[in-house]
Amino acid sequence: MTADRASLTRTELADLLTDAAQIVSGILTAEYPTAVGRSYLYPVLGPLSAGPRVLGELNDRLEGFVAAEPRPATPAGLFALASYASALGWLAESFAELTASVDQICTRVGIPTEPSEPVVAASGGTEQDDTFDFAFSALELATIRTAAQAAGLAPDAYVEVLSQSLLAASRITDACMEISSGLFEDAAYVLDEATDHAWIGDGPDSLPTLVRSLLARMEAAR
Repeated sequence: MTADRASLTRTELADLLTDAAQIVSGILTAEYPTAVGRSYLYPVLGPLSAGPRVLGELNDRLEGFVAAEPRPATPAGLFALASYASALGWLAESFAELTASVDQICTRVGIPTEPSEPVVAASGGTEQDDTFDFAFSALELATIRTAAQAAGLAPDAYVEVLSQSLLAASRITDACMEISSGLFEDAAYVLDEATDHAWIGDGPDSLPTLVRSLLARMEAAR
């Protein structure tokens, strides 16, 4: 994004947010080849492999958006900037949590990793959600035993790490869906409701969707 900021219309600002939303939603369909012996990582490898590329692309676009002169100063421009920056920060945090979760799984199964400081994946205070009760059919048990054997794990250990992987995948999926949805909503606001004059009020409803969501999460975490 290197165009003169004065030339950016509300349509172009909305397109910026819409493009970002589509890029984030693409994470949910990312695929990565998974070896049979690492099948318990299948739920997370697609998003994990897509993360650096998506974060890099969104960061480059943000830098281009704020680098042009003059800097964003109109209400619509500032609104779009706040929405975009919130999305990028939220996504970066979510991928940090995903990486920590995958690191824990790798440690659990003995996959060598680079030496690092101990990390704990953020659970959002949902320890009970980390426990799953399963009832497998005979066919499912046979499949689990076969997959566990290929991974060199006991069946109960395989179910444990697969459960952790599914939980981590669920968390990054929820985050990507909320971020993408928020960007789409903010794009619609910029396009349809934002005026060329000061329209940002004192109430929370005047803030971008993602900013309000982040504030709500911070309040809930207190």
